[in-house]
Amino acid sequence: MVRFGYKLMSEEHGPLALVENARHAERAGFDFVAISDHYHPWLKSHGHSPFAWSVLGAVAAQTSSIGIATAVTCPFLRYHPAIIAQAAATIAVISGERFALGLGAGERLNEHVIGTGWPSASIRHEMLEEAIDIIRLLWQGGTQSYFGRYVKLENARIYDLPKHAPQILVAISGRRSAKMAAEKADGIFATESENSLIEAWASQGGGKGPKYVEVAVSWAPTKEEALRVAHERFRFGALGWRVMADLPNVENFEAASRFVRPEDIQDLIPCGPDVEAHAARINRALEAGFDHVVIIPVGPNQAGFFKFWEEKLQPVLRSWADRSAA
Repeated sequence: MVRFGYKLMSEEHGPLALVENARHAERAGFDFVAISDHYHPWLKSHGHSPFAWSVLGAVAAQTSSIGIATAVTCPFLRYHPAIIAQAAATIAVISGERFALGLGAGERLNEHVIGTGWPSASIRHEMLEEAIDIIRLLWQGGTQSYFGRYVKLENARIYDLPKHAPQILVAISGRRSAKMAAEKADGIFATESENSLIEAWASQGGGKGPKYVEVAVSWAPTKEEALRVAHERFRFGALGWRVMADLPNVENFEAASRFVRPEDIQDLIPCGPDVEAHAARINRALEAGFDHVVIIPVGPNQAGFFKFWEEKLQPVLRSWADRSAA
């Protein structure tokens, strides 16, 4: 069954606005919300970056049925996996087990702040594997210890656990991360609507769990306004993850994206009021095989986007998904 999610962009909205957006998403018929877990925003135009786990507590308490996920959290460096295991368990309890834990190998933008350096991608993947082991160990209950190569746990116990452990989703971008997801996770999370990612995961023994992917859209009353907003707020996405994972601060992203043109963004993000353009881009994710689509509505006008979603975009997408399932 296809599910559509709403991205709580913590870089673009303050904590109170994020909670209200989550409530609005539930009323508007979204199946789940997914929040970014950042210390810094990507660009100066964003202007926000509240603590995601505080926001999640409020969202869990002020909604009743909508699913909740992190998209995604790095459970080492800035955090210790014991803290994430406890935080995720708490959100799962508050939400009535509506929570899924999305994990990834992190971005330097957020993780360098603790001053211990920025490991290579291969080491970060090993650290993520150990972190997942610790999280699952703590969710078993009882007092636990773990002594890995990079991450350690000593005599720790989580006292408030949900009846069923949250699903763990791992962000994948290639064969190495796909293999880890197949071995350690319950599902995958991607930022590109590429079937090759699903195939890589399946070939390594995965393929049975949920498949999440993000799709950015920019709605506005005119295509010109939507393109302006997309360029102002989302041009960092044109840099690609090899760059995005390694730049350390907002100033670097401003410099790196300086020469990204509006027409470059137009090729990445559907812009404007045309429902068919937005639906076609999202449908690419469905055709690639993803069953959980996280829609990122770029820009400050979330009220306008919700109206567009309820009246135009959602009916088209639900109809396409129903026909595909049939």
